[in-house]
Amino acid sequence: MSNAVRTSSHLDVVRGVLRRIATDVGTILGHSIALGDARCERALARPAGEGAIHISFKLALRRAGAEETHGCLLLPLHEAITWAGFLLMLSEETVAARREDTTLEPEAKHALLEIGNLIAGATHTALSELGLPGWRAVSRGCQGVRAGVRPAFPYVEGSELLVGHVEASTGALPAARWILVLPPPA
Repeated sequence: MSNAVRTSSHLDVVRGVLRRIATDVGTILGHSIALGDARCERALARPAGEGAIHISFKLALRRAGAEETHGCLLLPLHEAITWAGFLLMLSEETVAARREDTTLEPEAKHALLEIGNLIAGATHTALSELGLPGWRAVSRGCQGVRAGVRPAFPYVEGSELLVGHVEASTGALPAARWILVLPPPA
């Protein structure tokens, strides 16, 4: 699936985007998000989230004068449900109960779309902060993805992607594995 060659510049991009997402989303949710050590690899295929249903927060990225490229942030469903519940200002007990569900209430679906906008805004800000100011990132919605299935977004098979992996904890909840997929910045 991946080429294990790592470059510090790619790792810096992945870490910068993940940190900005954690900071911005955590601020809006009112819960800190702690990140573990991120790792980055170059891949020639979209990765799949293993072991559970995931939500793919789709991103469209464009550099001035270049063709639009795509990526996503994959979160396990229980983590996405947690974020939606906190955005909706539900009680900790209600959020904990909903984390066990595999279905989403209509208001949670709307909250996930707003979270997708937060993720895109954070990605845009991070790329600018990293000295890549010509890049623009926008949300292209979100989608549920079964365990072991690659997320759907426009992609030419065999094209290079940056894939970042990190364990992250929202508040005092158990850590969840995030998977960030980005086109490599030029």
